[in-house]
Amino acid sequence: MIRRPVKRRVLPPLEISSNLHPVLARAYAARGIRAVADLELSLDRLIPIGSLDSVDEAASLLLAHQLGRVLIIGDFDADGATASALMIRALRRFGFSHVDFLVPDRFTLGYGLSVGVVELAKERKPSLLVTVDNGVSSFEGVALARAYGMDVLITDHHLPGSELPDATVHVNPNLPGSRFLSKSLAGVGVAFYVLAALCRRLGLPLARLTDFLDLVALGTVADVVPLDHNNRILVHQGLRRVRAGRAVPGIRALCALAERALIDLRAGDFGFAIAPRINAAGRMSDMSIGIECLVTDDEGRALELAERLDLLNKQRRVTEAKMQEEALAIVSRLNFHEPGAQLPYALCLFDPDWHAGVVGLVAGRVKEQIHRPVVAFAPAEEGIVRGSARSVPGLHVKDILEAVVVRAPGLLHKFGGHAMAAGLTLSVERVSEFAALFASEVARVADPEMISGALLTDGSLTAAELSLETAAALREGGPWGSAFPEPCFDGQFTVLECRVLKEKHLKLTVRPSKEAKPIDAIAFNWLVGGQRQPPRISAAVDLVYRLDVNEYQGLRRPQLMIEDLELASP
Repeated sequence: MIRRPVKRRVLPPLEISSNLHPVLARAYAARGIRAVADLELSLDRLIPIGSLDSVDEAASLLLAHQLGRVLIIGDFDADGATASALMIRALRRFGFSHVDFLVPDRFTLGYGLSVGVVELAKERKPSLLVTVDNGVSSFEGVALARAYGMDVLITDHHLPGSELPDATVHVNPNLPGSRFLSKSLAGVGVAFYVLAALCRRLGLPLARLTDFLDLVALGTVADVVPLDHNNRILVHQGLRRVRAGRAVPGIRALCALAERALIDLRAGDFGFAIAPRINAAGRMSDMSIGIECLVTDDEGRALELAERLDLLNKQRRVTEAKMQEEALAIVSRLNFHEPGAQLPYALCLFDPDWHAGVVGLVAGRVKEQIHRPVVAFAPAEEGIVRGSARSVPGLHVKDILEAVVVRAPGLLHKFGGHAMAAGLTLSVERVSEFAALFASEVARVADPEMISGALLTDGSLTAAELSLETAAALREGGPWGSAFPEPCFDGQFTVLECRVLKEKHLKLTVRPSKEAKPIDAIAFNWLVGGQRQPPRISAAVDLVYRLDVNEYQGLRRPQLMIEDLELASP
């Protein structure tokens, strides 16, 4: 393995309260926090509801269909599932007479408000279609729905193309000319703002909607959108409700199956334990299971559906592990670890036996290994492949796809997404052509720093700072997430003990100096791929790590969560 460079974040002068733990204060400063107000996460600090363009028009449209039949068109990921559940729960609570949902099947209908989805929707005779987390690129579906006499409200956060579908109303913070101060709302965040405007129009207290902030927090974390101040408020307030035992039954059931205590739930638990179980429904089966789990108020039904999601997630893990092994084998044959070897600036992988619902995860795993954009493809319908792209900071993957389309019109049948992730379809015989163009476009806009795989840290901690007090302060200092990452540190340690768990994890005891106390450390999945070896006892190692609290049998101790481990240079 090539040793990854370590870079320390630039630490500006501290300008925030000295009442904070000094390590937490440094981390905040490095993330752009300049004033105490930036740390205030009360709901009254949210960007004003009415400042999101067209939310009032959306509220009026919804009100016009209060006695009609409203059909929510969802998406097959956790953001779409939580947005669907939020819209269904809120509209029913607000007195709408008939609210239902329809979510596309990933494998037959594909993404968004397609013609096929509209034909299915027509059978339910809706007067209004409301898209959540999709719709901004659904030209044919919107046109057909309008031709059938349906109104269409599009609530989305994906980046638009040069034109928009002819919907009745669009709400999207990323539309050209939008005045909204945060472009980072997830799909569920956009739905929340629309419903808040409706709540206000109905003269209802906002608490009638904020009861469901647990759903908003889950979807926001799951979609890995940047946690700017506005999103941190939504996540913080949602977590408060979960910790107070006020989550919807589906979230409580999923937390129980994931062995996560509600009282201590963190944003990372949403991202790594709860969201994957919901996403498994869309990847392996039908996202309706996930939406129903989040909508039901029946505790027994919620647990039954959560158990189905848990089983689907176990199946997803098996499928992903096999595909990841195959993908990494393809990468290893490129010999890019050899001295002087040159890997393309971007990589495309395809196997005719891969599962279309899991290629995004595989692309993400390979990206973590090679530190550059990756697209993984799997077969879709006859002669067509569906790809999922994952990128690295600084390389906007949707912009890159648009540049490819300019160079080769007609190459991509469909595409869309964000800066860091996108989806696309094309003919199987043109995968090689796309791979060359995609790598060429990445090489044109990238600089070597973007694909260096550099590990960004908050510097080192002294032996005294490697304490339970510091770990607890960092844990409580969140919510942490995309663009507001959990603090990470680097330093040299001596290995006192090392053992292998489940043939893939490392459990260590290390010490930063002879005078310091030993501290536990763990490196999850460190031996996966077979290219690493456990360090020997007494070896000096350079670690990149997060400092966390380990709770076991009633004892709380600091523990290093290892992100990278290298033998120290002589």
